Amino acid sequence: MRIVTRPDFDGIVCAVLLYEAENVTQMVKWVEPSEIQKRQVHIGPKDILANLPYLAPAGTWFDHHVSNRCDDPTVGGLFRIAPSAAGLIFEHYRNRFSRDFEELVIQADKIDSADLTIDEVRRPEEHPYLLLSMTVSGKEPEDEAYWNHLVDLLRRLDMAEVMADPLVIKRCRQVEAQNIAYRDLLMAHTQVAGHVAVSDFRKIETPPEGNRFLVYSLFPQTVVSVKIRCDERQPGRIGVSVGHSIFNRGCRVNVGLMLSAFEGGGHRGAGACRFHESKADDYIPKILDTLQKNEPND
Repeated sequence: MRIVTRPDFDGIVCAVLLYEAENVTQMVKWVEPSEIQKRQVHIGPKDILANLPYLAPAGTWFDHHVSNRCDDPTVGGLFRIAPSAAGLIFEHYRNRFSRDFEELVIQADKIDSADLTIDEVRRPEEHPYLLLSMTVSGKEPEDEAYWNHLVDLLRRLDMAEVMADPLVIKRCRQVEAQNIAYRDLLMAHTQVAGHVAVSDFRKIETPPEGNRFLVYSLFPQTVVSVKIRCDERQPGRIGVSVGHSIFNRGCRVNVGLMLSAFEGGGHRGAGACRFHESKADDYIPKILDTLQKNEPND
């Protein structure tokens, strides 16, 4: 039995819970949703898919994204629009846990649904779960070892002990420095078009990492943000991330459904897509036009 999930904080917590609830005998397989959508990952009947689109013949599946569906009633697990996939796993296996993971799941719900305050966005270093979630990224070769390390820590230790781990301390310090630099890059590369904030990082050789919620506090007049970047892991491809403002809640576009037409998907309020650079002049104007019109699409 194997866990297949994505490398974000929700995916980390999914792995923690599934290791505790099921007889998992293999290392976690960390993949991006696009790899599942393009069938680039071999999936077996004993695999547990979490926080990802469904791919047959997986026997168990947990997900909460509005753009994902599975019509096979024989597939085990749980699908429902919810704050996090981890929350669904916790609900499904509630009586199987030997430790109390309730606070961890509450925080996964809060972070994955962006239910944050301005203070949390501006000062994540004062909020341990949020800061820890920002250390989960997929840019460096050693990242997969770090994700597995976090899963191990969160299974065994309380949050204070996790945050005292030397590798976690190192990653948190890196994130704090990145957030400062990211603020400057957002100010330099973001254009406000009406109620849409467009951050175009394609001319930057190394796309910046940083607090994904910061744009909403820097451009409070906007209701939705768009981040465009070159995909470092797949040269020749473009990544576009779209998110409703978590403070100025006036965007009526279902982002996940919109991006499903552009090789992506996600939630109602946030999502992403990746595509070949040759499609950028077609896809990006259409995405921006839909957001500018701000008409409900669900």
